[in-house]
Amino acid sequence: MSAENALYIILIEKIKQDALVLPTLPEVALKVRQAADDPDISLARMSDIISHDAALSLGVLKVSNSVAFGRGVKVNSVPTAVTRIGLRQIKTIATAMAVEQMFVSDNQVVSQYMQKSWRKTIDVASVAITLMTFYLQKNKQSNFTLESLTLAALIHNIGILPILAEAKNHPDVFAKSAFLNKVIVKLSNEIAAEMTNAWGFSKDFREVVITWNDLSVLPKEAHYIDFIRAGAVYHEIFKNESTQEFLLESYVEKGILPNLNFMKTEEFTDRLAQVKSMF
Repeated sequence: MSAENALYIILIEKIKQDALVLPTLPEVALKVRQAADDPDISLARMSDIISHDAALSLGVLKVSNSVAFGRGVKVNSVPTAVTRIGLRQIKTIATAMAVEQMFVSDNQVVSQYMQKSWRKTIDVASVAITLMTFYLQKNKQSNFTLESLTLAALIHNIGILPILAEAKNHPDVFAKSAFLNKVIVKLSNEIAAEMTNAWGFSKDFREVVITWNDLSVLPKEAHYIDFIRAGAVYHEIFKNESTQEFLLESYVEKGILPNLNFMKTEEFTDRLAQVKSMF
């Protein structure tokens, strides 16, 4: 039996037996998300929650001084940073930082793969978020929310983590990049769906993580999946040119793109740079 098949079988059996160890969001991220959903939460209370975590505090300060939020005056305190960013974006930022912390390993091969995967996630998410900001400007009555799209984009590829964790547990056999890609393609979406369930996310997020790269699923109306796929097209994750062209044409029809060349314009690339600076 090949190492690839062995890893595949191990993961399948653990999924069937509900024995797969799924990463959990750090406690501080859960507290921030719960607090942000409280209609009575104050900026002072949110600042207090964030201040108890040094890494999150530094991250929030960094974001508040980024191109996306910076206003010429440097922010040096968490309360001021939270005020500048706003409660809804704080929720997203805390989740992003929590997810990023999961993409860490002391195995060199696994670590390199995790870092590469996280960079790719940020690339795709930044494009998706940028397109959503333009879309919402023109479709103010839309039911889409930037917060939901951001979270969906950040976790769309989260299913690789348990796979890489299993590879780390048997480094001499599994921690080899030659076949990790194949196993990830086969199983990462299903595992990501299990993770969204474990984290208590809605079925909409499950739908995104399980179908974002399944091009047999083509929403008739604009969908969060479309924005994530547009990011995949932009960064050539979908490498087939006819596939890229087909998707872009459908996004023009749905109003996600003003025209086929929009993502090559200075207007788009300038906004993209601002969005990416948040990460």
